[in-house]
Amino acid sequence: MEMVVSFPGGKKVDAQYRGFTIQTDQSIDNGGESSAPAPFDFFLASIGTCAGIYVLQFCQHRNIPTEKIRLIQRMERNGDTRMVERVVVGVRVPSDFPQNYRAAMARSAELCAVKKHMEQPPRFSVVTSVASE
Repeated sequence: MEMVVSFPGGKKVDAQYRGFTIQTDQSIDNGGESSAPAPFDFFLASIGTCAGIYVLQFCQHRNIPTEKIRLIQRMERNGDTRMVERVVVGVRVPSDFPQNYRAAMARSAELCAVKKHMEQPPRFSVVTSVASE
């Protein structure tokens, strides 16, 4: 697997991956144009959307409508380090959602691959190489 990151100008940083261009930018406060989400925003969104795909599949396999289901993700930061210390993903269902599926659906969200990778993070390396002309 390979992702190519490029710098299209200003504070923008793009990633090309699997035929998609993922555009990022910094907020105006951080010198950017706010033309796209910041990289950290994508990181946080990957948690909720990953949990969401498991909830979606759970409901689709049981023919449960998903139009009124929402995942609400809240992040708690450490006041000193400003690092996210806790992520809570809540699944909000309509009143007519089958009671007998509520706990199982929440467990399905726990299967999120992004969450699992954060719980057992990969090792990171940063290396420099010289491009051949």
